Amino acid sequence: MRFFVTALVACGLIAVATGARAQDEDEEQKPGKPAAPTPAPVIPANLSVSATRPDAVIDSGPPAEAPPPRPWSKGIVVEGSLGVLGYMGAFRRLAPPAFFQRVQVGYELFEWLLVYGGGELAFTDTSVGQDESKSRAFPIWGFDGGARFTVRPTPRVGIFAQGSIGLMKADVPANSLAVIGFPDTESLHLFFGGRLGVEWYQIDHHLAFGLVGGPRLATGFERSYGRGDTPLMWDAALTLRYGF
Repeated sequence: MRFFVTALVACGLIAVATGARAQDEDEEQKPGKPAAPTPAPVIPANLSVSATRPDAVIDSGPPAEAPPPRPWSKGIVVEGSLGVLGYMGAFRRLAPPAFFQRVQVGYELFEWLLVYGGGELAFTDTSVGQDESKSRAFPIWGFDGGARFTVRPTPRVGIFAQGSIGLMKADVPANSLAVIGFPDTESLHLFFGGRLGVEWYQIDHHLAFGLVGGPRLATGFERSYGRGDTPLMWDAALTLRYGF
């Protein structure tokens, strides 16, 4: 009898434990109860997660830096300019400052020396010295050659001075300017010029932006009558250069 009672009590305890466990499992599987979130792994700043293996972490090292400037090498340089051409002699009483454009091609023999040849074109008219009924628009063109000397206080900045000698003229019909006192402007005459400028080089030194300006003595633009005239001009321009 005692053995029968003991077995009955043991079976009862097992049944109660089994029921409690089943109830806990049912509570966990109910759809309305959200699952406990799994904490995301902490990844250091210098590590990244592989796209093909999300569980793998790759050491990408320190962030990439900008590439250093490329070393200078001699070669061909092409430069274009847009600006204004003005006058300081008697010609300023005849024509307003001209829209000025220039292209030059050179070769850098050394980091500090460039030899070049160039051509230029400007557009003006006689509206200052003549009324509207007689005013005539005309281009001024020329070409020259010279040398440029450059000092680079930093790898990204250059300061230069250049000198040139060339020929220029006003492209007008015969005697259009001769009758008002400037006969030599209608044919090619010598000019001597100088410029100062500054350049801002980009990272690879192929490309540079700049500002340049200076005076010139244009012998063909001297007035042929009246008191003495000094045919001085000046130009100022923004530049864009590319070195091959």
